[in-house]
Amino acid sequence: MRKIHILIFLVLNCAVSFSQETKKIDIVEGRNFSKDEDKYPGAAIFSKDNLGQVQFRHEGVDLWCDLAIYYQTENRIKAYGNIFFQQGDSIKMNSEYIEYEGDTKLAIARDKVVLRNNSTTLNTEELRFDRNIQEAYYDTFGTVKDSVNTLTSNKGRYYLSLKKYEFKSDVKVVSPDQTINSARMDYYSESKRVYMYGPSTVTGEDYKFYCERGFYDTYSENGYGLKNTRIDYNNRIIYGDSLYFDKTREFASATNNIKVIDTVNKGVVKGHYAEVYKAKDSVFVTKRAVAISLVEKDSLYIHGDTLMVTGKENARIIRAFHKARLFKTDLSGKCDSIHHTQANGITQMIKDPILWSGENQMTGDSIHLISSLETEKLDSLKVINNAFIIQKDSLSEDGYNQIKGKDLFGKFIDNELRVVDIVKNAELIYYLWNDKNEFIGIDKRVCGKIQFTLQDNQIDEVTSYIDVDGNIFPDDQLPVNSRKFRGFIWRGDERMNTVNDIFDEEDNIELVKIHGVDNPIDPDTPDEKAEEENRDLKIEEKKKDNSISSQTPGSKTITTLKKDVSGQKQSEP
Repeated sequence: MRKIHILIFLVLNCAVSFSQETKKIDIVEGRNFSKDEDKYPGAAIFSKDNLGQVQFRHEGVDLWCDLAIYYQTENRIKAYGNIFFQQGDSIKMNSEYIEYEGDTKLAIARDKVVLRNNSTTLNTEELRFDRNIQEAYYDTFGTVKDSVNTLTSNKGRYYLSLKKYEFKSDVKVVSPDQTINSARMDYYSESKRVYMYGPSTVTGEDYKFYCERGFYDTYSENGYGLKNTRIDYNNRIIYGDSLYFDKTREFASATNNIKVIDTVNKGVVKGHYAEVYKAKDSVFVTKRAVAISLVEKDSLYIHGDTLMVTGKENARIIRAFHKARLFKTDLSGKCDSIHHTQANGITQMIKDPILWSGENQMTGDSIHLISSLETEKLDSLKVINNAFIIQKDSLSEDGYNQIKGKDLFGKFIDNELRVVDIVKNAELIYYLWNDKNEFIGIDKRVCGKIQFTLQDNQIDEVTSYIDVDGNIFPDDQLPVNSRKFRGFIWRGDERMNTVNDIFDEEDNIELVKIHGVDNPIDPDTPDEKAEEENRDLKIEEKKKDNSISSQTPGSKTITTLKKDVSGQKQSEP
């Protein structure tokens, strides 16, 4: 008894499998019937009549046409004229010609092909629809439209279950708010989101976003790029290894190797993380942040743990916070923070500032560098309260030239500090030498004002004014403890000689790993390269093995058959 049950089960199972594999295409409406064994051996020919079109059905698909060549033994159809192909309630296709094979469930439509679902319409000249995997693909130019976007490409594929389009070769998306051009793109019709691969550009009303791998939401206008990214935004060009952009928030950010170029003021800000706020007209940069301004063919670098650039064009304000530094040829400095105002050309060094001009070390409560608004060259220098200048004497072993007073005022000529005035309670210690480099003595004096000039960043001439009191002391008559003013601190080892010296050990950070550069960013593409190779292989195998393609009639045959058919296309049922 048990054996009988097993036998019955096997027989039924085989019958079901055989039935599933060989389920025939049903003729719903044959209309006019004929045969032509010379032209179509073994085929039945059906054509429409006054009552309507020819109709076929196969496993959830209905097909209407004006004329059909039906190969019942091979379970396939060639259909011509006003074709309407429908799968369920959502997939509808029109064309002038279609081949359909029941065994493989592969349809090939040609000539004015229109594929529609509930949200998009695809137009192309040839389309292959594989019902087994629910995918449609084309190698001719195609256009996809939905409620927001119009997309065009030379090659495309539609995944019905995911409601996803994959476009290749010269992809373009046009909508009222932006235009996207890409080498390759994945587009989700419901969410209106795109995943871009290869050189891609998103152009909006007031921005232009470029990347070679990225994501963009065309509905909310936000996205990110992961490779060779750039955005032109609010008179600024932003580069970075990774870049995020949000049109609604008027916000952009960049990570790793970022560069922000001010196209109006020709300034550059670099770092490893940046945020740009359009409404506030501001840029925020951290992680090895540096602002670079061109001053008469010589760049001025400003560095800090954090940089902020705010203000409208031609009125920018640069703020560097915490461990701020600046560097320019023959000029460098350190302080807690730096504040540069473009409108008045003043760069303020705030809290514990120190400035080196050549070999001259200058300190005070605050230091101001003033640039000319016309030429943008450095014009003057102010050291406010407790001004103190120290210069290592070049000929003595441990001697230091020193000038101090309440305030210091300096004048730049051709971007070099040339004339300096120390005013109020001015004091001087200066080592004197003759033309033969023979030591004369140490000049120590106090007065109301001291002026000195510099030549090649060395103190050249010193002049004292107002109630001058002092003397020139021989070396053995001035005690060592009298050769330095109160508050003397020599910090020559901190002087920055190259632009790289503005950074310290804390600035040598490990960059954040950017995910997605080498892996798929589309969540429905787990292994992009393998999937693409398998897909292409599958297409080639089907082209070789599919008998439909080899028996497709030429254009002359299609034209002749169309002439034999008259009447209008049946409306959609």
